[in-house]
Amino acid sequence: MSISADSIAVLRQQLTGDSILTGSEISERYSVDFTGENSQVPLAVVRPKSTEEVALVLKTCSEFVQPVVVQGGLTGLAGGATPRPGEIAMSLERLSEIEEVDTDSMTVTSMAGAPLQAIQEAAENAGFLLPLDFGARGSCHIGGAIATNAGGNQVIRFGMTRNLVLGLEAVLADGTVISSMNKMLKNNAGYDLKQLFIGTEGTLGVITRAVLRLFPRLSSRCTALCAVESFSQSVKLLRETQIKLGSSISAYEVMWSPYFDRVIGHIETLRSPFEKTFPLYVLIETEGSEQNMDSQQFEEVLGSALAKNFIEDAVIAQSEKDRETFWAIRDGVSEITKALIPYASLDVSMDIAEMSGFLEEFDAALSSNLPDALNLVFGHVGDNNLHLFVTTRRQKDIKKILDIGYGLTGTHRGSISAEHGIGVLKRDYLHHSRTAEEIELMRRLKKALDPKGILNPGRVIPD
Repeated sequence: MSISADSIAVLRQQLTGDSILTGSEISERYSVDFTGENSQVPLAVVRPKSTEEVALVLKTCSEFVQPVVVQGGLTGLAGGATPRPGEIAMSLERLSEIEEVDTDSMTVTSMAGAPLQAIQEAAENAGFLLPLDFGARGSCHIGGAIATNAGGNQVIRFGMTRNLVLGLEAVLADGTVISSMNKMLKNNAGYDLKQLFIGTEGTLGVITRAVLRLFPRLSSRCTALCAVESFSQSVKLLRETQIKLGSSISAYEVMWSPYFDRVIGHIETLRSPFEKTFPLYVLIETEGSEQNMDSQQFEEVLGSALAKNFIEDAVIAQSEKDRETFWAIRDGVSEITKALIPYASLDVSMDIAEMSGFLEEFDAALSSNLPDALNLVFGHVGDNNLHLFVTTRRQKDIKKILDIGYGLTGTHRGSISAEHGIGVLKRDYLHHSRTAEEIELMRRLKKALDPKGILNPGRVIPD
């Protein structure tokens, strides 16, 4: 027998029932993540039901030097959970229990395989808010969100996932369980070890449980769609609203006209609320506790911005249906990109002061190298994030687009990944955002915690 076959045989003895799948038992869903790229059937799929079983699996795989790829909801966009040849897949789908909503500490404790939406609903039923939120909420696992330090729509107010994690449990490559299920906001007792596992994409350990911070549920919401003439206007509008509305701003989304117009033209149920077209559109949302007072202040701030020429026109949502329509435009990317395959998706971040120059240089480079390229841009500009969807409808051009985009991101001192991780697909571009010294330190950490290199090998860190 091969080493791989030996490891699987031992795991089959250790795990009960259908906790391990091989051959025809492995469905297609374990072979690829949301990117759909580089599909590969794993040697086996192990589905542990507890932290103890995760530890047992990793201890065995360490002994046999058997590579393991960790899988959650498989909603990732960087290829990090897609198996590579010779790997066993460890799915955390059975670690789905939401253990506790603690109303006194305002925390929720959950196993890593619980879907984000289920945790949101548990918090809401107890009268609280878990502000982590993005489109894959119904299928992504909280462990994966933590492992990739997910962002989403409310980062401007509540921060990234990292800001919401108080306690964590993880299993190291050799099966050692590291558990610090802390509920305290303040804990300076030595190294904050949970940071080894947040945003490191399963390369240093497998997250099994987490304690997440909750907030009082907000009872008021104001939403507006604004038309602006330039990016500089959108920045002035952002600062104006931040000064006058403070931390109540929960979303600040900017859509460039090619993206906005494409969504409106593609989705039959959507119409622009404006009589003419504009270069950019801004979706602003605030949340508070007193609807009448908050609405009045929101309208006053937008009126002031209009008087200062920060905006050209604005429409305030008068109902939940209006709000849903505004967000449907912003979220229309999933609909329009289906018709643009193949396309390059860039999820980058940079200083707001760099964004306009970056986009101008990117468009100029595309025009010079790929004159028929279509570039659709929107972003969570309030938290430095731009999303670019670029296509020539030719697969061979994808790498060239990425080379141009990530190269310019580095020139503008930005990050090649704002919120979706590095995985496999962005690994070879990491040098644009991290120095050689930083990458070497990553290698040292990986070697220290996973000396045999079995956990998510080939992800994040360049060879």
